[in-house]
Amino acid sequence: MFFKSRSPSDIPPAAKSTGWLGRLKAGLTKTRAALATPFTALFARHTRIDAALYEELEELLITADCGVAATEHILTALKAHVKQERIEDSAELRTALKAILAKVLAPLEAPLDVTLHKPFVIMLAGVNGAGKTTTIGKLAKRYQEQGLKVLLAAGDTFRAAAREQLAVWGERNQVEVIGGNSQDPAAVIFDAIQAARARHIDVVLADTAGRLPTQLHLMDEIRKVRRVIEKADPSAPHEVLLVLDANTGQNALAQTQAFGEAIGVTGLVLTKLDGTAKGGVIAALARKHPVPVRYIGVGEGLDDLQTFRVQEFVDALFE
Repeated sequence: MFFKSRSPSDIPPAAKSTGWLGRLKAGLTKTRAALATPFTALFARHTRIDAALYEELEELLITADCGVAATEHILTALKAHVKQERIEDSAELRTALKAILAKVLAPLEAPLDVTLHKPFVIMLAGVNGAGKTTTIGKLAKRYQEQGLKVLLAAGDTFRAAAREQLAVWGERNQVEVIGGNSQDPAAVIFDAIQAARARHIDVVLADTAGRLPTQLHLMDEIRKVRRVIEKADPSAPHEVLLVLDANTGQNALAQTQAFGEAIGVTGLVLTKLDGTAKGGVIAALARKHPVPVRYIGVGEGLDDLQTFRVQEFVDALFE
């Protein structure tokens, strides 16, 4: 069925056309203030490369939530580069640091190709408030702009407002939403996949209820959802996206591990980068859980969710 709903007042209009790179740079302001801006001041204070400089640099990386493992890796690589290239001017360290960070993040860049199956079934998961439903709305618009037919599955049957919110996104994007009255999320998504086949849909975006990894009964439920999807289509889900709120910082590592073990996460969506100084967590993910970051979000507008590209991210972070 197609849910009808009032026009939303809680979903902001699409961002003004300032260009993605401009929005990305603006969205990373807080992380840049915690990371790149202090770097500049640090390099200005130290005219020579010494232990004191490296110690302050370590503190900055940790503060930006890069994590211990990523910080140690970055510093080790930086020291080796300085020695190999015989760098003596601390100002040159900025360029070297930027290149090393890009290399650390490189394994995370892997754009998602949703044309490999039809329908291409994407299952979305995450903790409460991470932004799953909003992400679905933005992805629906994105795929439509690529000329693809999209269907939404309202698999969050726990929170009544979730179905209404998804219906709003459906109306806004002129996309059908399958929900029904079933309280079984697996049944809802099963029906959606069957409907997608009958209607020659290209992409199915399946919402699931927010849950914490410590809620064992809910983690069992989401495992069941995946099993039922596999019954509906043995090749599905073709992508399991874990939506992470960048504000959670290092907790994103635990979430990635827990959901990965439960449902086999194949991609990440990092949301709300515009509201946090903890954007460095992406480096921590690259070192500990190098699951591809398919998309990043730097705002609430429809166009504020885009494919993650390392060089764009690093350039926006340091400029």
